[in-house]
Amino acid sequence: MKNLLYQLFIKKTDDTKIQFFRYIFVGGAAAVVNIGSLFIFKECFQIYYLIANILGFLLGLIVNYLLSKLLVFTKENNMGKIAEFLSYAIIGVVGLGLDTLFVWLFTDVFAFYYMLSKIISTLLVFIWNFTARKMMYVILNKWKREEV
Repeated sequence: MKNLLYQLFIKKTDDTKIQFFRYIFVGGAAAVVNIGSLFIFKECFQIYYLIANILGFLLGLIVNYLLSKLLVFTKENNMGKIAEFLSYAIIGVVGLGLDTLFVWLFTDVFAFYYMLSKIISTLLVFIWNFTARKMMYVILNKWKREEV
């Protein structure tokens, strides 16, 4: 049992299945920050829901980045820091665009409660984020190895 927990949560790995398993936990923590922040900004500070959504997304993105570096993509981080940050920022901007679009679409077009829209959007953007980040690490690490 100890070995299984070590394999699933601690050991550095580039195994996509284990990384995805870990990313579910990382994504969950980031989603709590993201969705919780949206609610607080909207309900407590009366910020327009799309602006509150963007602020919450950015806070969640920071949590996601830090935990992903620590727990998920630990073995795949031998690329340059600038390249890593820029690629992560691009993926984040696309994710933010998708998230804002989905929240607006489900809230204003389909008349869902904004928190339900956010939950649906978070699930959809989660898939984009993991796939894009995994591809980013694979491509940049391959490029870095070929450069040497």
